[in-house]
Amino acid sequence: MFRLALRRLSSFNQPLGAREIPRFGGIATMMRLPHAGDATGLDACFLGIPFDVAVTNRAGTRHGPRQIRNESSLLRPFNAATGAAPFESIQVADVGDVAVNTHSIADTFAAIEERVASVTTNGCVPLVLGGDHSITHAILRGMAKTHGKVALVHVDAHCDTADYKYITHGTPFRRAVEEDLLVCDKVWQIGLRGGGYTADDFAWGSERGFHVVQATDCWHKSLAPLMERVRDNVGDTPVYISFDIDALDPGFAPGTGTPEIGGLTPIQALEIIRGCRGLNIVGGDLVEVSPPYDASGNTALLGANLLFEMLCVLPKVKYTPIRSFSH
Repeated sequence: MFRLALRRLSSFNQPLGAREIPRFGGIATMMRLPHAGDATGLDACFLGIPFDVAVTNRAGTRHGPRQIRNESSLLRPFNAATGAAPFESIQVADVGDVAVNTHSIADTFAAIEERVASVTTNGCVPLVLGGDHSITHAILRGMAKTHGKVALVHVDAHCDTADYKYITHGTPFRRAVEEDLLVCDKVWQIGLRGGGYTADDFAWGSERGFHVVQATDCWHKSLAPLMERVRDNVGDTPVYISFDIDALDPGFAPGTGTPEIGGLTPIQALEIIRGCRGLNIVGGDLVEVSPPYDASGNTALLGANLLFEMLCVLPKVKYTPIRSFSH
């Protein structure tokens, strides 16, 4: 009862706790937050885009948002590692899913663009549960209506700048450059690896100013120094974070459509996102979780945790000092 009284007195939405209803109960919203019909009055929101029509290999990411929400019931509202207290700082809710058209990429992209624009024009930061990576192209279109061109922290096994004449999950950032949606010299691609079709697969972005950090440059090291470089480069430019779960090694995140060996660790993923603290983050996504290949649920759980970490580094979030228990 005492906890419920505190919840009613708080001016910010709170995730349901296990003391109020078991973690396996209730409606499956992100972190069991309240569901909101739109972004009015919100500082940040979780938005699902259950779409995988643009994949080129294994399908299934259309089920990603729902599974991420299910696994997010394990999360708690205070970040005990960093001291971030987002639900004591900002108003957050789950605004549901974009009504995608599984028979039309064009219709879906128009719906995504409109929905994202409606969120950002309300002054709200969208954190998107994907969905395949093609959706980021449409998200950036919607972001541009409020923020114009943005910087980008793109964490992925693949560069996603393929020269296809049609839209796939391998084309979003080539299309974004062609449509002048990115500040190219403030784009960071981290974790790229795997085989390619030509020796120039990763060169297209570099030739346009992208900072390309291949996975081999990340092996056996902390990525905190790298994130210092990212912060120095990006400065106060509005920045979007796009995190493909296949950036992580498939030993940690097997539930994805295009796994590549030799990837990042969850610890490095945390270093990347926590290293974005202090940047002017205007949105983010976590894409390519494919539940049919995620037998344990660990991939979706990783995705849920990384989305929470993105929430924790948003500009308005307050931090509480962490007590040290070391001897």
